[in-house]
Amino acid sequence: MSRLLLLLMTSSAILLVFGLWIPFKAVVAQELLEIAWAESQARQTESRPWPWADTWPVAKLSMPESGDSMIVLAGVHGESLAFGPGQMMGADGQLGAVVIAGHRDTHFRPLKHLEPGNELRLQSRDGRWQGYRVHETRIVDSRSEFIDTRQLPAGTLLLVTCYPFDSMDAGGPLRYVVEARAESVLDQDDFRKIEAVAGL
Repeated sequence: MSRLLLLLMTSSAILLVFGLWIPFKAVVAQELLEIAWAESQARQTESRPWPWADTWPVAKLSMPESGDSMIVLAGVHGESLAFGPGQMMGADGQLGAVVIAGHRDTHFRPLKHLEPGNELRLQSRDGRWQGYRVHETRIVDSRSEFIDTRQLPAGTLLLVTCYPFDSMDAGGPLRYVVEARAESVLDQDDFRKIEAVAGL
């Protein structure tokens, strides 16, 4: 009987560790990415968060209404998305569209609470913050719809994640898309004033 109990407890512990591994890795990685982001800004160059990383921080995304912020990584391959959202397109200092994708069950879980009119902020490596306002949210079926980024107005920010948020089916065809439009560019001093007033 004690062997059965030991086997049951060991199996339960293993399942718990595997179930918590991805969320734990995402939280720890964001701390390491914060350090790499600060170094990237100080040196104005790519700074990898750990020696074997195949990605690096390119921006910081803030969602003031929910109090969430996260480091955005270069690229959207599987390894980088495990640690944070990835920038698919868009570059520093350009007015074109910026597309960022992330996992629905870790970093982009707060997207389900965004509504038209909510504020978003995106910080570039040079420290400037670009303000955005959520224009719309929609669900796209990737089997039948295609988002033509060339048709997007300049200054558009798209945040994309899988949908539905609580689905057990990973990698289904539905995507949740948040479209936001650029409002203003905030310098570092303006942003500090806003944070102080807002208590962030």
